[in-house]
Amino acid sequence: MFSKFHNIEKEKQDRIINAAIKEFAQKGYDKASTNEIVKEAGISKGLLFHYFQNKKQLYFFLYEHMIDILMEKIMEEVDWDEKDIFIRYRQMALLKLDLFKVYPELFNFVKTIYSETSSEVKGDLDLRGKELLEESLLKLFSDIDLSKFKKGIDVQKAIRIINWTVEGFGFQQQKKVVQLSLDVEEIVINEAIAELEEYLDILRDVLYE
Repeated sequence: MFSKFHNIEKEKQDRIINAAIKEFAQKGYDKASTNEIVKEAGISKGLLFHYFQNKKQLYFFLYEHMIDILMEKIMEEVDWDEKDIFIRYRQMALLKLDLFKVYPELFNFVKTIYSETSSEVKGDLDLRGKELLEESLLKLFSDIDLSKFKKGIDVQKAIRIINWTVEGFGFQQQKKVVQLSLDVEEIVINEAIAELEEYLDILRDVLYE
């Protein structure tokens, strides 16, 4: 369906994607302007609608494309022989930071999916499942070593707590980088990972034997 878009050079694809997810993430669906998107992307409005029929189609392309990119990277690069959930989450955090270099507004955009109320897209979002990303990530932990958790702990709830902590930390780091207009260099990534490990160590002490 989107062959015309996929056939253009990746640099141009990323420029359009970044402009669009930034606009949707910052303003929500209804207030997002295709005029602002094309201005940011440096293309004509006619060219945007050459790739996508309308704003709604663009929005859902971004929704599915971003989740596909994230899940594909996770499936390809995570060490699935590692059964410790905290080590696996650390690996995923590193992968997400790599994606953040390419798509700075990616996680803000995904976050807005959960709170989007526009009547034009809400029905389709509900049908496609707002919880798709969270459920997909939880499935990635179906083979973890449960014996490490303290007896009596609800493991599924524990995983959700870990997930909320990691996701919340990720949003916080993204907001800091955007507000301070920082480049996502290795030093920024290393500092973020070091801080994340402190939170994971606290959770590990609470949840593990």
